[in-house]
Amino acid sequence: MSQAVRTRPDGSGQALSEAYDTALLDLDGVVYAGGSAIAYAVESLSTARAGGMHLAYVTNNALRTPDTVAAHLTALGIPTEAGDVITSAQAVARLISEQLPAGARVLVIGGEGLRVALRERGLEPVESADDDPAAVVQGFGGLDLPWGRFAEACYAIARGVPWFASNTDLTIPSARGIAPGNGAAVQVVRIATGAEPQVAGKPLPPMHRETILRTGAERPLVVGDRLDTDIEGAFNGEVDSLLVLTGVTDGAQLLAAPPQHRPTYVDADLRGMLTGQPEVVEAGAGFRCGGWTATAGPDRLELDGEGEALDGLRALCAAAWTAAGEGSCELDGGKALARLGL
Repeated sequence: MSQAVRTRPDGSGQALSEAYDTALLDLDGVVYAGGSAIAYAVESLSTARAGGMHLAYVTNNALRTPDTVAAHLTALGIPTEAGDVITSAQAVARLISEQLPAGARVLVIGGEGLRVALRERGLEPVESADDDPAAVVQGFGGLDLPWGRFAEACYAIARGVPWFASNTDLTIPSARGIAPGNGAAVQVVRIATGAEPQVAGKPLPPMHRETILRTGAERPLVVGDRLDTDIEGAFNGEVDSLLVLTGVTDGAQLLAAPPQHRPTYVDADLRGMLTGQPEVVEAGAGFRCGGWTATAGPDRLELDGEGEALDGLRALCAAAWTAAGEGSCELDGGKALARLGL
């Protein structure tokens, strides 16, 4: 089913935590970074949950088990059960189990999260290409994953074994900055073998299916920091999304977003779940939000007015996305973003 091209962020007269029954929250860059809670995350999630919203944590990071993630969130002050955590390891394990018989051996290139998810699906994790695996699965194994693990994957793939990947995020946020993610590791194996993996994680349908099966969400809101995984995943699943600016996406990337990367709502952090969202309206040849009016000039985006920086960003999104149509905006928005401090 085709979707209408989004040309501006939506408004909401209700708090998002009231308008949606379930928040499907990314973790890295949204709830925490480098293991520490992001500002306002604990308080915002506690308030949303107290108001009746179901919180589910949906992560492309296949390293940790749901039990470990739940314990981490609980320690941060966000009481969480393992059943509230959905990982790309679970999604890829289901994908593999639908193609292999019960008890099949799967070569694991990654961490404990993959091994637990495979066992949950009746598959047997193995460590060597010489263990006669029926498939290879690759997921984020941490920054200390030995280089030799990639060689094991290559040996098995060269023998004709099918290759699966939990996700292909090129980067992952850390306390010290942006680090290589599983997508960078997948690229190593791709270059060495010339093969292509079946991928389960966001933004692809297997992850969305896994999430809906496990949460039973009827009116879900995807909350994330990445355009190419969280927001595109919501687009593919035809559900609404909230982009928070606490992770990898900056203002310039948002303005240049093609249709599948344009979020329904934009806010600074998770406090945006607890409020309504302002309307962006047409104003002459441009768009107005709050005290700001944005227009698309011949070669750049222009911004006039004053007020909340996020309102200016929302107006700029409308000008940029309308000008771009079904493509990516190539107009210079640097001066306008600098005025907003973004």
